[in-house]
Amino acid sequence: MSHPLIPQLQTMAMEMAAPLGLEVVEVYYHTHKNPAVVRVDIRHPDRPTGLDDCEALSRTLEARLDAEDCIPHAYTLEISSPGIDRRLESDRDFAVFRGFPVRVQGPGSQQWRGTLLGRDETHILLNQKGRTIKVARTDAAHVELA
Repeated sequence: MSHPLIPQLQTMAMEMAAPLGLEVVEVYYHTHKNPAVVRVDIRHPDRPTGLDDCEALSRTLEARLDAEDCIPHAYTLEISSPGIDRRLESDRDFAVFRGFPVRVQGPGSQQWRGTLLGRDETHILLNQKGRTIKVARTDAAHVELA
């Protein structure tokens, strides 16, 4: 179950990221930590996401969070890029990471590895040593960069 503040945090993060040329990938709110952690994963659509990108969003988002005082207790703000072990979920993810090595986790311990060719309505397409492999989307628990 997600925290009820996540939609508000995500809206704020997206509003602060857009003028910086950044996209918000995911927003997490970990209340089980002390202090709580607000983590925002970002990416730059045209180049690798750098520390300067993270710092710029951190400064602007922190100021807005403090001004709006929507988090009623102490928290830590973390801004980062999604990293190499990132799960692919949206159509945009599958388009952006076409040509990257991925791992498709299937039922149980079954998995497929290969270079991502794309996905359609029914299958995820991988290249394994020059051979195209079709994995039914219904068989894929998740797909992540390898």
